[in-house]
Amino acid sequence: MANNSYSGVKNSMVEANHDGEFGCSLKDLRALMELRGAEAIGKIGESYEDVQGLCNRLKTSPIDGLSGQPGDIEKRKTVFGENLIPPKKPKTFLQLVWEALQDVTLIILEVAAIVSLGLSFYRPPDADRENCGRAAGGVEDETESEAGWIEGAAILLSVICVVLVTAFNDWSKEKQFRGLQSRIEQEQKFTVVRGGQVIQIPVAEIVVGDVAQIKYGDLLPSDGVLIQGNDLKIDESSLTGESDLVKKTLEKDPMLLSGTHVMEGSGKMLVTAIGVNSQTGIIFTLLGSAEDDEEEEEEKKKEKEEKKKQRKNKKQEGAAENRKKAKAQDGAAMEMQPLNSEEADAEERKKSNTSKKEKSVLQGKLTKLAVQIGKAGLVMSAITVIILVVLFVVDTFWIQNLPWVKDCTPIYIQFFVKFFIIGVTVLVVAVPEGLPLAVTISLAYSVKKMMKDNNLVRHLDACETMGNATAICSDKTGTLTMNRMTVVQAFIGEKHYKKVPEPESIPSSILDILILGIAVNCAYTTKIMPPEKEGGLPRQVGNKTECSLLGFSNDLKRDYQTIRNEIPEEKLYKVYTFNSVRKSMSTVLKMADGSFRMFSKGASEILLKKCYKVMTANGESKVFRPRDRDDMVKKVIEPMASEGLRTICLAYRDFPVSEGEPDWDNENDILSGLTCLSVVGIEDPVRPEVPDAIKKCQRAGITVRMVTGDNINTARAIATKCGILLPGDDFICIEGKEFNRRIRNEKGEIEQERIDKIWPKLRVLARSSPTDKHTLVKGIIDSTVLEKRQVVAVTGDGTNDGPALKKADVGFAMGIAGTDVAKEASDIILTDDNFSSIVKAVMWGRNVYDSISKFLQFQLTVNVVAVIVAFTGACITQDSPLKAVQMLWVNLIMDTFASLALATEPPTEALLLRKPYGRNKPLISRTMMKNILGQGVFQLITIFTLLFAGEKIFDIDSGRNAPLHAGPSEHYTIVFNTFVLMQLFNEINARKIHGERNVFEGIFNNLIFCSIVFGTFIIQIVIVQFGGKPFSCVALSLDHWLWCTFLGFGSLLWGQVISSIPTSRLKFLKSAGHGTQKDEIPDEELDELDDNDEIDHAERELRRGQILWFRGLNRIQTQMDVVSAFQSGTSFQGALRRQASNSSQQQHDVTNVSSPTHVALSTTTTTATAANTASATVGYPGGECIPQLHLPL
Repeated sequence: MANNSYSGVKNSMVEANHDGEFGCSLKDLRALMELRGAEAIGKIGESYEDVQGLCNRLKTSPIDGLSGQPGDIEKRKTVFGENLIPPKKPKTFLQLVWEALQDVTLIILEVAAIVSLGLSFYRPPDADRENCGRAAGGVEDETESEAGWIEGAAILLSVICVVLVTAFNDWSKEKQFRGLQSRIEQEQKFTVVRGGQVIQIPVAEIVVGDVAQIKYGDLLPSDGVLIQGNDLKIDESSLTGESDLVKKTLEKDPMLLSGTHVMEGSGKMLVTAIGVNSQTGIIFTLLGSAEDDEEEEEEKKKEKEEKKKQRKNKKQEGAAENRKKAKAQDGAAMEMQPLNSEEADAEERKKSNTSKKEKSVLQGKLTKLAVQIGKAGLVMSAITVIILVVLFVVDTFWIQNLPWVKDCTPIYIQFFVKFFIIGVTVLVVAVPEGLPLAVTISLAYSVKKMMKDNNLVRHLDACETMGNATAICSDKTGTLTMNRMTVVQAFIGEKHYKKVPEPESIPSSILDILILGIAVNCAYTTKIMPPEKEGGLPRQVGNKTECSLLGFSNDLKRDYQTIRNEIPEEKLYKVYTFNSVRKSMSTVLKMADGSFRMFSKGASEILLKKCYKVMTANGESKVFRPRDRDDMVKKVIEPMASEGLRTICLAYRDFPVSEGEPDWDNENDILSGLTCLSVVGIEDPVRPEVPDAIKKCQRAGITVRMVTGDNINTARAIATKCGILLPGDDFICIEGKEFNRRIRNEKGEIEQERIDKIWPKLRVLARSSPTDKHTLVKGIIDSTVLEKRQVVAVTGDGTNDGPALKKADVGFAMGIAGTDVAKEASDIILTDDNFSSIVKAVMWGRNVYDSISKFLQFQLTVNVVAVIVAFTGACITQDSPLKAVQMLWVNLIMDTFASLALATEPPTEALLLRKPYGRNKPLISRTMMKNILGQGVFQLITIFTLLFAGEKIFDIDSGRNAPLHAGPSEHYTIVFNTFVLMQLFNEINARKIHGERNVFEGIFNNLIFCSIVFGTFIIQIVIVQFGGKPFSCVALSLDHWLWCTFLGFGSLLWGQVISSIPTSRLKFLKSAGHGTQKDEIPDEELDELDDNDEIDHAERELRRGQILWFRGLNRIQTQMDVVSAFQSGTSFQGALRRQASNSSQQQHDVTNVSSPTHVALSTTTTTATAANTASATVGYPGGECIPQLHLPL
C-alpha cells in the first residue's frame, strides 16, 4: 500500500538527507502515519518505545514543545517540508487572452475582417471598373479607394481591444479570488506550545515536532500522534467516508489525521507530518491538484461513458429539495486504505460528486436572458445580410442588367464581405456579452467592499442571495450580545448575593472547593490575560463562559493559575468535556488518599436535577429535596434569568476509597448524587448597535429569530432588549423540547404541516439543540405557506452548527468565536462576530441586484436601438448608418465601461426601506420595461429623423447610397455622434430603476461612474475629430457638436416625461428575465446535467436540441439492450438490476417503474463525506432519510 500511495508524490516530497539531525526520517514518519489503531501503537512501541521516545527522536518536549528558535524551525522545514499544499497554477494572461479569442462572434468578425483586408488590395483595371455597376464606380479620389484596407484593420484592432479588456477582467477576477483565498488561509491560526508558552501561529508555520493543543471544533492542520487527550472524539468522515465519531486514546488509537474535525474533547498532539506528506496532502497530490490535467480530462471522459450507461434506468424521485449550493468539502473524499485501487478511486470520486452546484439565481436569470437576446440578434443579423445581398443582386444584375464579368468578381465579393461584416456587427451589438461581466464586476466589487464591513465572503453568490433574505436565524451569544461575560450574581451557602460577594462572607471550606473546581474544571486553554492598554478590561481568551468563572475567582481574590501550576493538565484523571447533549462539563481528580473528586459545571436546571445535597451557610452539606429544588428555581434561577442572566450551576462529588474505582464509562451513574456548591448568574450585555440593526431588518421585511441554547427566561429577556420581541406582538417563544413535541406526529416523524403552524410566529427558540436549529431552518426553507419562498440566513459558531449553516441559503460563521468546522460550512465569515454586519451584507446583496438591473436597463436600450437602426438602415440605404468599427466602440461603451460604471454604485440606506425581492422576481420589472421602450422610441425617432432628413436640416451632403470605398460623410458622423451622446446621457437615467425623478442623487459618491462618463465623452470627441477613415468620421464644427449634445441631453428630459406616466396605466408592459424554474427542467435533462459540477443555464438553452437527439439515441439503445437481454436468456429485470447496482450516485431508495416490466430497485450506498451526509440527508427517527435533490431554480 505504502509504495503505491507514494508514486504520485515523489517530486513534491522533500528527500530526507539530514537523517543524522533527527532520530527518524521523513519516510519513517510517513510510514507510521499510514497505520491505524493497534498496528500504529505496535509500531510506536517497537520503533520508539512510546510517544515520549518519539518526542525525544524529534528533539521536542511533550510539555514545553519546541524551543521556537528560528534556526531550529528552518532546519525542520528543510528536512520535513512546510505545511503548505501547493495550489494549482493560475492561468497566465496569455491563456486568458486565448480563451477570450474563442468567442464565436469575435472569430466570425476576425475572419470577415481578414477577407475584407485581403480583397481591399485588389484593384481591377480602371477601364473595367465602370462595368462593375453603379455602386463600384464613382470614386474619383484614388487615395480614398486605396484606404479601403483601413476598415478591415480597424475591425481587427477593435477585436484586439475587446479581447484584451475581457482577458484583463478575467485576470483581475482570478487575482482577487486568490487574494481572498489566501486571506481566508491567513485568518486560520492554531494553538501550539513553544518554549513552554502557549501561542497561536498561522497554520502554514506549523512544523514537524510542534506540540499542538487541540480542542472541540478544530480542523486539524496536520497529522500527529496524541500525547494527552480528554474524551477526544474525531470526525474522520472527510477521509474515510464513515460518519461515526472515532474515539482517540493513547491506549487504543492515538493517530490524528489532517483535515479531520475534533467534535468533542481536547488534548495535545505531536505533529508528525505536514503539507504534502500529511494524509490530506497525499490525497491532494494523488488527485493531481498541481498537475496531470490531461489525465483528468481522460478520466472525465471515461466517467461520462460510465454515467451514460448507468443513467438509462435512473429516474430520481424523493423529496426534491429546491436548491442548494454545493460547498466543496475540504479535501477530496476518499477511502484511506484502497488508495491504490483505481475502482475505489472512481467510486469515491463519483460519490463526492453527488451534490449539484447551482450557479447563483442571478447568474441563472441573466444567462437565460442573454441567450434569448442573442438568439433574437442572430435572426436579425441573418435577415440583414440576406436583405442586403438580395437588394445588391437585384439592383446590379436586374435593374442595371449587367453581366457577371470575371474581372469584377473580387469587387462583388468585397460587397458580400461588407454585407457580412454589417450582419456580424449587428450580432455583436445584439449579444449582450457585458452581462456576465457586469455580474462579475458587481460581485467582485461588493466582496472587496464587504471586507471593510467585516464580511469575508467565501462563496460569491452568497453576496447576492443575501439581498433576497427574508429570515435570519441568529445565535444569541456573541452575535446579539458582546460575548464578554462576567459573573454579576451568585447563590452561595443558601444566600443569594445580588452582586459579587466579598470573600470574607463565604465560609472558607466552600470557597476552597469552589475555587479548586473553577480552576481545574475550565479548559486549560481558557485564561484571563492582563489588558492590552492600561486601564482597559482584562482580555478573555478561550471559552467566554469559562472566562467569566475564572474572572469570578479573581474577584474573590484567589488566583486560579497557582492551582493550575500545582495540577497541570496531564494530572487530570478524567475529563468529560462539554457537548450539546451533556450540557455540562466534569473533571475528575485523584486525591492523595486514593479517593476521587469530580467537579461539574453546567446549565443550572439540568445540573440541579442531579444534585442531592447542597452546601449550607456554615460550610456543611445538607439534603437537597425536589421541593427545595423547585424553591431554588423560583427564588434564584428565574429572577436571574428574567434579568437576562445566564445561570450556571457549580457542583462536586466525592468517590470514597472504600467503594473502589467507579466505572467511568457509565456516565449516568457518575453524573448523579452531586453536591451543589453555587449557582452563578452571568451577564453578557447586548451589543449597543444590535437593537438598531434589528429595527432596520424588520423595516426591510426580514424576520429575525433567535435560536439559543440558553434558558427560555434569559432568551426572552435578551430578545426583548434587542427588539426581536415587541410588546403587543403575537409571537411564540418556546423551548427545543416543546418545539419537537409540536412538530412530530404520533410516530415521532417530523411533519412539514406541523412546522408550518409554528414557524411564522416563532421568534425565540430556547434550550435548542443543533438538530432543532437544522430542523427549523429546513422547515422554513421547504415551507410553501407563504407565496414567496423564504430565503433563510443562519449564524453559527459551534461545530454542531455545521449542518444548519450548510442547509441555509446563506450561512454566516463567527470569525472570532467560530470553530473551523463552522467556518468551513459557511458562505460568509463575520470577522467581528457582530449582528449589524449582517445588515450590511443585506444592503450589499440588494445593491448587487439593483446594479445589474441598472446595467440591463441601459444595455437593452442601446441594443434595441442599435439593432433596429442597423437593420432598417441596411434595408433602406443598402448600408448600415453605423459602421462596424463604430458599432464595436458603442459595444465597448455599453458593455465594459457601463458595467464598470453602473455595477460599482455604492449602496445606500434607502435599499433597506423596501421588502425583499424574492427568488422569482424578474430582472426587468414593468417600470424598467417602460423606461427601456420609452427611451428606445425617443432615440429611434431622433436617429431616423437625422438619417433621412439630416442633410436638409444641417444643409450638408447626404451620406446615403455612397459607393464602396467612398470616404466618411459629415451626415453619418452626426448620426453616429448623436447616437453615442444619447447613450451617455441615458447612462445617467439608468442609475434609477424604481421610477425616481432625481437621477443625479448621490452621483458624486461614485467616482468610477463620473470618471467613466467623462472619459467616454473625451474619447468620443477624439474619435470624431481625429478618427478619420478608420472610424468613418469627419471632424464636426462646434455648431454641429452643440446640436448633437442638445439631442443627447434630450434623453434626460425625456426620462422625466417617462417617469410621469404611471406604470399601472400601461397594461401591455410585460416583465422579463425570469429564472429557470425547477419544474421547467425535465428529469432527463437534469440527468444530462449531472456530468457538470454546475448547472449552466446558457448551456441548457443551447443544448436543448442536442438533448432531444441524445434522448432518441438513448431510447433506441435501451430497446436494443432489452432485445439482447432476452436473446442472451437473462431476464430484463436482471439487466436493470445490474445497471442500478453500478449507480453509486444514488444516496436513497429509488423506485424505478419502467414500461415493459415494473421493477422496484433499492440501492443504497454510503455518501462520500459525512459533512455531505449532514447536508444531503435529514435523518428521521423512523430511520428513513429524506434526500435533497440539488435542482436549479
